[in-house]
Amino acid sequence: MFKQRRVRTNRSAAVGMLELIYHSIVREVRKSHSNAIIGLFMSMLQAIIFVTAFYFMFSVLGLRGLALRGDFVVYLLSGIFLFLTHTKTMAAVVGSEGPASAMMKHAPMNTIVSIAGTALAELYLQTLSAFVILTAYSLLVKPVLIEQPVAVYGCFLIAWGSGAAVGLLLLSIKPWAPAVVGVFTALYQRANMIASGKMFVANSLPAPMLAMFDWNPLFHAIDQARGFAFINYSPRNSSIEYPIYVSLTLVMVGLMLEFYTRKHASESWGARA
Repeated sequence: MFKQRRVRTNRSAAVGMLELIYHSIVREVRKSHSNAIIGLFMSMLQAIIFVTAFYFMFSVLGLRGLALRGDFVVYLLSGIFLFLTHTKTMAAVVGSEGPASAMMKHAPMNTIVSIAGTALAELYLQTLSAFVILTAYSLLVKPVLIEQPVAVYGCFLIAWGSGAAVGLLLLSIKPWAPAVVGVFTALYQRANMIASGKMFVANSLPAPMLAMFDWNPLFHAIDQARGFAFINYSPRNSSIEYPIYVSLTLVMVGLMLEFYTRKHASESWGARA
């Protein structure tokens, strides 16, 4: 009776939504550590460990000759950055606030804001980590030469988008089967250690082995990124369109399932999850 009603236009509603997403991004970025610098360093540390481990593994086993002609570190980074972005975004979206979360009790908050904020926060962290590592490598070791950097970053965004799409689908299923989603998320992350193709190029695979990897959108994104990064590599066994179509399909299915789940949300799900 005494509540004042405000008429909101579409523009003000959009601005309000963007403001909520921005604050959600800040919250997610600062969640890992109260100090932003230390949080960024912890995010970069995993990429540095991956690069160092694979560099020594390829060197000790004598597998550097199987890589592309060009900067071997760029070859490693083109696979590791996209792999980490895809898997960490997927895990972050799966772990975002669900419809039965306590955060959803605040009126302006909703699951779309939570999902968008989580995914964009991971994109920010991974992009900044890649920029800092590449800059440090260029200054301390030797200049990085990437043939088409904008196209490579486009593949980076495809890997991020496909990870967010997979995470959205799993998040929409999570309230109904939390244990199954947890197991599948762990298996998917472990399987992508090999199935992502970050340790080899698609052109070197025979047809029987190619069928084991070409289902994975991340495999296509990494192979296409290397095609843009190196002037002497033209990917023949991967497609730039496939991960985009798969991601759009997963997003549409995930949004429909998330809407249905939100309509049937129950407080008891918080105890089950």
